[in-house]
Amino acid sequence: MASIQCKMSRGHKYWYIVESRRVEGKPRPIVLAYLGKADGLLKRLQGIKDSVKLKSYSHGLVAALLKIASKLEIVKTVNKYTDSKRHYTSKKPIRNNLTAGITLLLAAIGRICMPTSKRGWAAWAKTTSLAYLMRHSLSKIDSQHFWDLMDAIPEEVIPKIEESILKKVFKIYSIKTDSLFFDTTNFFTYIDSANTRSHIALRGKNKQKRNDLRQVGLCLVVTKDDMIPLFHLTYEGNLNDVTVFKKVISDVVKRTDDLGLDLKKHTIVFDRGNNSKKNLEILESLKLFYVGALTAYHHKKLIEDAYGNFKEINIAGTVIKAYRQRKIVWDKDRTVVVFVSDKLKSGQIRGIYQSLSKAEKKLGKLQASLISPAAKKTKKDNLEKTIATILKGCYIKHIIDYWLAEKDKERFVLDFCINYEKLKKIEEDLGFKIIMTNRHNWDTSSIIKAYHGQSRIENAFKNLKNPYHLSIKPQFHWTDQKVRVHFFICVLGYLLAALVLHNAKIKAQFSGTLDSLLDTLGNIRLASLLEESKTRGAVRAIYKLEEVSDIELRLIQALEIGNLHNNRPKINGVSVYN
Repeated sequence: MASIQCKMSRGHKYWYIVESRRVEGKPRPIVLAYLGKADGLLKRLQGIKDSVKLKSYSHGLVAALLKIASKLEIVKTVNKYTDSKRHYTSKKPIRNNLTAGITLLLAAIGRICMPTSKRGWAAWAKTTSLAYLMRHSLSKIDSQHFWDLMDAIPEEVIPKIEESILKKVFKIYSIKTDSLFFDTTNFFTYIDSANTRSHIALRGKNKQKRNDLRQVGLCLVVTKDDMIPLFHLTYEGNLNDVTVFKKVISDVVKRTDDLGLDLKKHTIVFDRGNNSKKNLEILESLKLFYVGALTAYHHKKLIEDAYGNFKEINIAGTVIKAYRQRKIVWDKDRTVVVFVSDKLKSGQIRGIYQSLSKAEKKLGKLQASLISPAAKKTKKDNLEKTIATILKGCYIKHIIDYWLAEKDKERFVLDFCINYEKLKKIEEDLGFKIIMTNRHNWDTSSIIKAYHGQSRIENAFKNLKNPYHLSIKPQFHWTDQKVRVHFFICVLGYLLAALVLHNAKIKAQFSGTLDSLLDTLGNIRLASLLEESKTRGAVRAIYKLEEVSDIELRLIQALEIGNLHNNRPKINGVSVYN
């Protein structure tokens, strides 16, 4: 229960509403609200001014995340693996009465709700009910707080922490894991080129087209239905997908085995970028079932065999034409399926016409410059090199025909046209996909559906690049250990968000995306009111949920957060290690 207390300042009494709370086991007065001088308070009590102060906080999302984190004992698990450093006076690292475990959890919650820098974290936290739910002031958490406690997490223990948390997940939740999806991506950084202490941020082929910057790679393995991340690895930015796959696949198998998953009942699905003869040999040696893709360009004979031999297959109500064959691929017996993807075909055709349009404009400008009176003399070889650059691409150079005619010495006239017959033939050969698997007993529909599930991990990467929720950026760390811990925090946040979505789908029949769920929960707000009671002079602080919509009410009931502000979850290991 709150009480009114006064403080003297420069000869004047100022009144406050104070509530007693325990900090490190000792009672401490916590100021809830400033009431002002006695004259102003009297006017309010007489009804001259409003006698109720109101402030609201974003509540639903942080409440749902804290509840799940409490069930999984994330703080306790992380604290178990923390390492004491010289700059800490205690045996275990504590700063602002917060342990490393709760600090990492708070950072993960921040990434889910509003990705911001570590410096800007406290400003965001003030807009939420996080401090109230934790019974702990968060105003002193700054970037140095995060850096110091992140430093207490040795990078070699990250897999152990992740595995321990996942074991809790499988113990509490019913997660379907028959298909596992593997993929990689990378994230560019602004780490200076002259920085020689960072060995993980290196230049490579960036998937966001920022090849001018150093980048860090991320490998993920997620489940089919709930996109629960079962494995992650942060790796050097100059490694290609084939190399990463070869490097981590044994660790992925070990993780599934440690989690008690039967490999005979699981299938790993990966994209063609991870393919190589060596990688498939590794999969065979591990006795792992898989579904992968082959490049149509390198297997033209399969495409030729498919012509005239397609059969109609019904996949989730959509009829597609597919061709199936058992074939030796890279010295091993595999089942291959060839089919035409209308979505892929339309995208490829659209890309060809866009490239054609650009090439025509460039050739038109070159044509005009050659016939201009001010045109300079040039050699034919140089002109052909320029034209070859304009027509660069696996299709454009075959579609556009051109002629160079010499008008005068070292002066040429350019003419060009589109070969529509070749264009039509190319369009007919587009959209082919080839899938391979060692699941020989699966029907064709099951093989195609398993591969189509690969889009789920691509959605996971899209979420991790979403600037409004879950984003790995911004990240301003430049040492390898800090970068790896930062990526772990982001993956931990993604795990918590995926579990919230899992509960919402099952218990509230929520059918939206993860992004829309996070927005909806973030709109559930908690109001704090300083309210008069019938007893003269007494003022109390009460907390109530604001009015909610029907979908918000269903989520509140499903996630069991309706009364969480009155029965706040106990987070073990907030200020002590246990």
